[in-house]
Amino acid sequence: MFDQSNGYGVITIGNRRESLAALLAQATDPVTGLELAHNFGVTRQVIVQDIAILRAEGNPIIATPQGYFLAKPNSGTLVGRVIQVITITHTPDETEKELLILVDAGVEVLDVSVDHPIYGEFSASLMLSCRRDVLAFTERVRRCDAPLLLSLADGTHRHTLAARDKLTLDLVIDALSDHFPVAAHDS
Repeated sequence: MFDQSNGYGVITIGNRRESLAALLAQATDPVTGLELAHNFGVTRQVIVQDIAILRAEGNPIIATPQGYFLAKPNSGTLVGRVIQVITITHTPDETEKELLILVDAGVEVLDVSVDHPIYGEFSASLMLSCRRDVLAFTERVRRCDAPLLLSLADGTHRHTLAARDKLTLDLVIDALSDHFPVAAHDS
């Protein structure tokens, strides 16, 4: 557990948030809310509130299905990679197939978004880059019995994709079009 004391053995909220930001800055992988809660001796809901406050203060904290991480400027994560946005339509049951086609081709699925007729755009970070990520994500969806965002828009949704080159993206879009209606857009 992090030492959150102020020198007098008293843990302050400010110390906890400062330590939380420092932990995320040092982490090489996303850290789950449950892990953070255990680490700081608080509930997961307290962590969610702390994350919201840290974000409001300008900390670039990203939430993914794998946990929280701090976006590091100039980290090279997307440097030298081609970004492409696609729109695709399929049923919720076809989600795993779609995502596996993408990651098996060497494409990272950065996010998913849908347009809702009343509320506008909904978006969620995914950060899926391999079969293990996809299978963990789809298993979590099944276990939680959670509806996918595409359910809000009759199966039509967008993904932001990242790949090492344009050819990889073109090939994977062709592969997807063998199974689903898909369109590529400028990112």
